[in-house]
Formats: sequence, structure tokens, C-alpha cells
Amino acid sequence: MIGLFGGAFDPPHNGHLALATTAKQELGLDSLVVLVSSAPAHKTIATPADVRLALAQAAFPDDEVVLDPLPRTVDLLRVHPEWEDATFLLGADEFCDLRSWKEPDEVLRRVEIAVATRPGFPEERLDAVLDGLATPGRVRFFEIEPHAIASRDLRSALDRGNDVHDLVPASVWALIERDGLYGRGSG
Repeated sequence: MIGLFGGAFDPPHNGHLALATTAKQELGLDSLVVLVSSAPAHKTIATPADVRLALAQAAFPDDEVVLDPLPRTVDLLRVHPEWEDATFLLGADEFCDLRSWKEPDEVLRRVEIAVATRPGFPEERLDAVLDGLATPGRVRFFEIEPHAIASRDLRSALDRGNDVHDLVPASVWALIERDGLYGRGSG
């Protein structure tokens, strides 16, 4: 079974890795395709796509990492019929926004969705999304260890000059430092 894991990855962090690693184990994925969104529809990105692609390649060295040129998931799935019946991985917070996506029921027709939840996440929020879907049986849940990390918070901390090396993979930190990304200098 193929897993698809999309995002801006600006920058990729240990929470992303925990989701991917747990999904591989819990869902029995044969392979994982990491989709770095070049221009996500739901957020503004300042870091160039090629930089975020390099960071994701460093974070996920054992997986296929590709640039996703389309801002909407459903459009990507339409141009990649080979991913029909793949499992699309989402965090619980992103899943709660699923009904605001372009054609969420068409996404679910094309792929199953596996949602990473964390202890204490309000089940009623998840149930509210399921109740609004045509095919809620195409959604599975799996639990991950909580990682209170968000890429926007990492960028903010880096802007303030904080060291966040313990929140990102060592390979990602090395690129941030080497290339002076997010305001970090190389020395």
C-alpha cells in the first residue's frame, strides 16, 4: 500500500517524522511519497519550493520526495491515477479542515484518508467532520505520540534567533545552518 503525505514542510520537523514513521508501522505501508506543495491553496509560503523540497528530502531520506505543483489535492489525484487506492496521511488538525477542501468527497473516492490523532484531541471535532462526508468509512484513525510543534512556530523561533535543533531532524538542522535559512547564519 502506498502512503501519500503532503504539506508545505516549511520546515519539516520531528512531528512530521513521527506521523510518517507511525503511519508506516500502524498502516503497513509499503512505500511513502512525500508531496511538497509548491503553492498550497490554504496558506502563504515565503520559503521557495526548491528549498523546502531539499529540506524534505533531507528529512525523509528513505522515501520518495516530490514537488507537488498543484494547489489542490483533488487535482493532484486526478493527474496521478496510479495513486488510486493509496492512503493519504493527515494530522488531526488538518483533517478538521477537510470539508473546506476542494471536492473532499472526490478525494475520499480516490484515496483512503488516515488521520493521525494524539491523546486528548477532541473526538467531537473528528466526528463532526465524519458526519459531513459522503463516505466516512474511507477514513481511518491512528494515534501518534504528541509533538507540540508547528512549522510556523519554528519559523518564528528561528526569526527570534532561537536554536530549535532538537525539534527538527539533524539533517534538516544542518541545511538550515549551512544555508542560513530562516535567518540562521552559518557561524
